[in-house]
Amino acid sequence: MGLLDTAIKMFVGDKNKKDLKAINPIVEKIKAAENELEKLSLDELRAKTFAFKDKIRESTSSVQSQIDELLEKAENEKDIVEKESIYARVDELKDKRYKLSEDSLNDILPEAFAVVKETAKRFFHNETLAVTAQEYDRTFSAQKDYIELKDDKAIWHNKWDAAGKPITWDMIHYDVQLIGGIAMHQGKIAEMQTGEGKTLVATLPLYLNALTGNGAHLVTVNDYLAKRDSLWMAPLFEFHGMRVDCIDYYKPNSEERRNAYKADITYGTNNEFGFDYLRDNMSHSPEELVQREHNFSIVDEVDSVLIDDARTPLIISGPVPKGDDHEFNELKPKVAQIVDQQRKKLTKILAEAKELIKEGNTKEGGFKLLQVHRGLPKNKALIRFLSEDGMKQLLQKTENFYMQDNNKEMHKVDEDLYFTIEEKTNQIDLTDRGVEFLSDDKDEDFFVMPEIGMEIANIEEQNLPKEEEAEKKEEAYKNFSIKSERIHTMRQLLKAYTLFEKDTEYVVVDNKVKIVDEQTGRIMEGRRYSDGLHQAIEAKENVKIEDATQTFATVTLQNYFRMYRKLAGMTGTAVTEAGEFWEIYELDVMEIPTNKPVIRKDKQDMVYKTKREKYNAIIDEVVELSRAGRPVLIGTTSVDISELLSRMLEMKKIKHNVLNAKRHKKEADIVAEAGNAGVVTIATNMAGRGTDIKLSDEVKKAGGLAIVGTERHDSRRVDRQLRGRSGRQGDPGSSQFYVSLEDNLMRIFGSDRISKLMDRMGLEEGEVIQHSMISNSIERAQKKVEENNFGTRKNLLEYDDVMNAQREVIYKRRYHALFGERLRIDIANMIFDTAEVVTDSNKQANDYANFEFEVIRFFSMNPTISKDEFEKMSIQHITEKLNEDAYAHYEQKIKRSAEEAYPVISNVYETQGEKYERIAVPFTDGQKNLQVVTNLKQAYESKGEQLIKDFEKNITLAIIDEAWKNHLRKMDQLKQSVQLAVHEQKDPLLIYKFEAYELFKTMLEEVNKEVISFLYKGEIPQQDGSNIREARSRRRQDEYKTRKDVVQNLDQQAAQNRQAGQNAGGQQNVTETVVRDKPKIGRNERVVIQNVKTGEEKTLKYKQAIPMIEKGEWVLQQEDHVS
Repeated sequence: MGLLDTAIKMFVGDKNKKDLKAINPIVEKIKAAENELEKLSLDELRAKTFAFKDKIRESTSSVQSQIDELLEKAENEKDIVEKESIYARVDELKDKRYKLSEDSLNDILPEAFAVVKETAKRFFHNETLAVTAQEYDRTFSAQKDYIELKDDKAIWHNKWDAAGKPITWDMIHYDVQLIGGIAMHQGKIAEMQTGEGKTLVATLPLYLNALTGNGAHLVTVNDYLAKRDSLWMAPLFEFHGMRVDCIDYYKPNSEERRNAYKADITYGTNNEFGFDYLRDNMSHSPEELVQREHNFSIVDEVDSVLIDDARTPLIISGPVPKGDDHEFNELKPKVAQIVDQQRKKLTKILAEAKELIKEGNTKEGGFKLLQVHRGLPKNKALIRFLSEDGMKQLLQKTENFYMQDNNKEMHKVDEDLYFTIEEKTNQIDLTDRGVEFLSDDKDEDFFVMPEIGMEIANIEEQNLPKEEEAEKKEEAYKNFSIKSERIHTMRQLLKAYTLFEKDTEYVVVDNKVKIVDEQTGRIMEGRRYSDGLHQAIEAKENVKIEDATQTFATVTLQNYFRMYRKLAGMTGTAVTEAGEFWEIYELDVMEIPTNKPVIRKDKQDMVYKTKREKYNAIIDEVVELSRAGRPVLIGTTSVDISELLSRMLEMKKIKHNVLNAKRHKKEADIVAEAGNAGVVTIATNMAGRGTDIKLSDEVKKAGGLAIVGTERHDSRRVDRQLRGRSGRQGDPGSSQFYVSLEDNLMRIFGSDRISKLMDRMGLEEGEVIQHSMISNSIERAQKKVEENNFGTRKNLLEYDDVMNAQREVIYKRRYHALFGERLRIDIANMIFDTAEVVTDSNKQANDYANFEFEVIRFFSMNPTISKDEFEKMSIQHITEKLNEDAYAHYEQKIKRSAEEAYPVISNVYETQGEKYERIAVPFTDGQKNLQVVTNLKQAYESKGEQLIKDFEKNITLAIIDEAWKNHLRKMDQLKQSVQLAVHEQKDPLLIYKFEAYELFKTMLEEVNKEVISFLYKGEIPQQDGSNIREARSRRRQDEYKTRKDVVQNLDQQAAQNRQAGQNAGGQQNVTETVVRDKPKIGRNERVVIQNVKTGEEKTLKYKQAIPMIEKGEWVLQQEDHVS
């Protein structure tokens, strides 16, 4: 604890003590309720759950009645303003209803928690529980083999299977677990040590919050835990009639998954919860939705999900044109060659540097040392040399000299290199020599970005004919785009070859590149590096390069989980990130006391100069511990180190197990053996999450589990997780971390004081330094990394908040369109917004002619405002008048459309009603066609009104989805391009916010205009019903790709250049909302058009019809070849 923390506690008091003081009275109430419940029979105990539900229902019944009345009133209300006011009141009442239900839950909490604990007791003390069979007992008994029916009794057994593991119930909640449960119900994070039973603790708030009937979710980091815990804890809930399910058992969009969400308590992984949210917001009918409103969620390993994975975007994507068009394979041989050339060159330069330094020429030697560091910072020989006396200081001194005056002299260091690497930012740049090397058999400008502005200016100065000038500009933009893409591809390949190591950052399994989670060491299925880096690694490893895809929907985990009414979490390590949890999620962290005191011995770090010395010391220590009969868990940070230590142990003939990303399928078996006497287990950080190593009495007497850390991780949480495997529930144990000056943390962020201290002490090879000052210095280095990571996450959150605000607007509109009840309000608002835009732009330009044209174009009517009135009236009055006329015209139009459609629908229903349930009715606005899917019976019974409602819904969804998809692409481009603002001394975030607002505003205006235009012009092209067909199933959403992108510190300059080529042409990608489903009409073909107001028909050539159709007064009725 720092001096500042101690001072704050003296004046303010200990936060944890205050938290416990507030909760202890509730714990006492639970204990009192326990005493009463012990006297109840099993049937009386089970009846408590129904009594709780009745109490909650009673507390909200008056508010619910008001909501029901208002919804009924809104359904029949014709006035749009009044309708909107009613729905606003409904939203307020829903908030009030939630608050009342929360108050009821707080009132019944002591008794409800006592019911769960008493149930656990009864299962613990009895092999069978016989109760009067209820309907839910009969339902469960058909699915669960631990329930059997005998006459009017249901017999519950205390043995069942949890994901393949036989369970005999052996747990009862401790008092400290009650504290954890209360904290989570209050929407806090409960930090509980290893072995304190987080899975059992979660049953308390899950049961309580499930009583409302609105659903309670338990989120885990992997599907094994979700499936295991849902089966392990299920009988506690099912005994009281609550249904428990796990979404990870079922396919996306399936009826089974929909039912899993309808369960009282739902388990699942963070990924699947997030992807289901995105899929729901791509659906086209309410029946396709799987999720309910986001009510209450507990996130297990909350720091992993809401901190480490917080900025990870979940993405649903689909194919893009030319998605397989790239140059990775073409450029790979040259990149491999240049990396090899640089490696050979720098190996020689390093040897020269060593000689010069040995001779005392530190100036020249330091220069060459800096060259090697700038060219290949991860070179193992360089890292080893830098750990020698004074070498790191020499490198830093030389680097400081050449970096002064804004890197003025750095070009002298770089001129002999082919490329330079900035390891801290993962940035790689080609030097002139590198460009020359790569272009030796090609155009010398093959990898040189053209000065696009200068080229365009030169073209304009030539005074060429317009068509030729446009052609030359197009060629220049195309060349710029190709080269920027090529340079980006080359840089990503260089990163793949120099900064990403196989079996460390990723593994190759089944001919696929799979990322290894640096926190857990587990393979992250379905996740890909972003911005082409994953494709570059695939090219490097000679596996299939996956095609590029286009984003259809995306959300980050931090924004998904912030949608819950109440969010809670549990983990063994959250205090170090408490500030971030509060700032981003408003989640308070509460440290829960352990049931028994922790007696594990945590020793000071042992620091060596080199990795070789460190590993030798580790092996000697492990041999000694194993022979003493203690189990040893060796924690490593990569697969490579795991396998190196495995080979060293084999040489010492020590039996051991290895658990890493390559052997993750054996995890359960290896962990089960890890607590046995003398067993040595080498594990990447995955051993620190969700594993519980149990010890025998023999092992406890020998000293318990020994933790040996081979390296300090960047994050203190990961080290604490590893330590936490030992000393569970008062068990003995020890932890010892081994560190070397060559470790990444020490090399990049470590304090120079340690290095200087070891030099002054004159430590010989193999000697170790161990002191609290050293351990504190290492912790300060970790804090530096954590602060840096928090800064990065906070910055990305700022960007993502902009995107999230836009997403909420779009998804709210989709939701209204999907359910239809508020769609008419949205349409009224779209009409007003379009009227306002049309009025504002033309009034300011004083252009009545264009005003008249746009009114006809968008609203298919002539304006009632004369030219004189237009000039005299204010913008506000013109807008109000136009809106009033346009809405009245729209109401007449939909009424007429329903009347015209009814005979067609009636004919189909009466002749083919038994054949079809849902039909697709074609609508056209004269240019585009849309197939509107509707229920035939409902359309018939409502006399065509249901068809018109479905027409409004379908066109709104289709246009919103297409516009949003294109907007996502533009936002990605914007985020990358604004980074260049740094060079202009501007804040990229401010520019991003401004430009994003303008982009979104433009998109909404275009959506409004497109929707309104189609709604006013849309007609059924043929009135005889011959073109009405049975509705076909839409493409299944599970055919789309889902992935989690891994966000790196991307090379912003490369990304900006790559996008600049696509943006520079000033051309927008035009995507039709609804595709043509008929052959293109020739200009000289004769067609029939119909007047939208009078119904008059004309036959004429298509080229003559085009201007009439564009004015909005006529629509294309049918294609008709007239001889």
